[in-house]
Amino acid sequence: MTDRSNQWIVQQIQECKTGNNLWCCDENILHEVTDAHDWPAKPLLISNRWDLAEKATQIGFNSQFNDFDLGGIADNSVDNFFYRISKEKAVVHHLINQVLRVLKPLGTLYLCGQKSEGIKTYIEKACTLLACEKKIQKDGASYSSYLCKNTLSSGHPTAKVEDSNYTELREIARFNNQLIFSKPGQFGWNKIDEGSAFLIDEISSLLAEQVTSYESCLDLGCGYGFLSIASQYLPIKHRTLTDNNAAALISAHRNSVHFQLPAEIVASDAGASIDRRFDLILCNPPFHQGFSIDGDLTDKFLLNTKRLLAFDGVAYFVVNQFIPLEKKARSHFKTVNCLAQNKSFKVLELRIF
Repeated sequence: MTDRSNQWIVQQIQECKTGNNLWCCDENILHEVTDAHDWPAKPLLISNRWDLAEKATQIGFNSQFNDFDLGGIADNSVDNFFYRISKEKAVVHHLINQVLRVLKPLGTLYLCGQKSEGIKTYIEKACTLLACEKKIQKDGASYSSYLCKNTLSSGHPTAKVEDSNYTELREIARFNNQLIFSKPGQFGWNKIDEGSAFLIDEISSLLAEQVTSYESCLDLGCGYGFLSIASQYLPIKHRTLTDNNAAALISAHRNSVHFQLPAEIVASDAGASIDRRFDLILCNPPFHQGFSIDGDLTDKFLLNTKRLLAFDGVAYFVVNQFIPLEKKARSHFKTVNCLAQNKSFKVLELRIF
């Protein structure tokens, strides 16, 4: 389905002919752009998603992958700031606060999104912070605004909207009486996911009974690293944690250090950039892409699991009951075994032989 907000923000960027410009992008909207090499005044593109930053580079942008860390952008240095709002409020508030700091006096914020996503409220907050006139355009359910930073607006750090201390890691749960750390900017950041807990409960005794240990384990789509944390006592020698999201990788690194869990942390889109095989793969794949449910995500995780799994290895997936993982997996794996299920989730064992 066409997203008019995505189309609007891309159009504004294309029409911007001059200036030191910045585009913050964390939804999958680059399908609207096939080649930007000849665009005038291309903005620096910053994304908290590894796949978007990689694609942006390929099609002609100067791009950076980070957790929307704009610390390298000088105060009052950006002429035009482009942003199609994110799904999580803390991310949106964080970037609105950054706009106040980095945008030049009389610089312009291009802000857009859908009504159901809260765009009108975000425009109100940005107007207050930038001390500017509110101008809202409507196109169906999509709303957009050009907001000019008033020379009287305050750049003082206390002048901001509440962003839940976006950049800070914080304690969100305990496992075996040890603290788990996480931060906003990733799905399910402030809790232990019920599906992941179900997966660990079902496979722990099974793996603990193994005669030999696993040489290598891949935590695929690791989030803040719960599957690795919870499986730390199982017979696994080497671990790799990978995710597409910058906030997840920051959290996973902190937890691997905190739990003294030797691990390699790798930025990758469902493991696509990894080129070695693993004896064991643990995965609780996402099924949301931005604001919508995306069945292709499950296919992507399955295809990469087939490529990354050792011939005699095993993969354990947990998914919501409504995800037809068994049907999808049978095209790629010889063994597709449902180990356990409850009202919400199911755990599947996958083998390529």
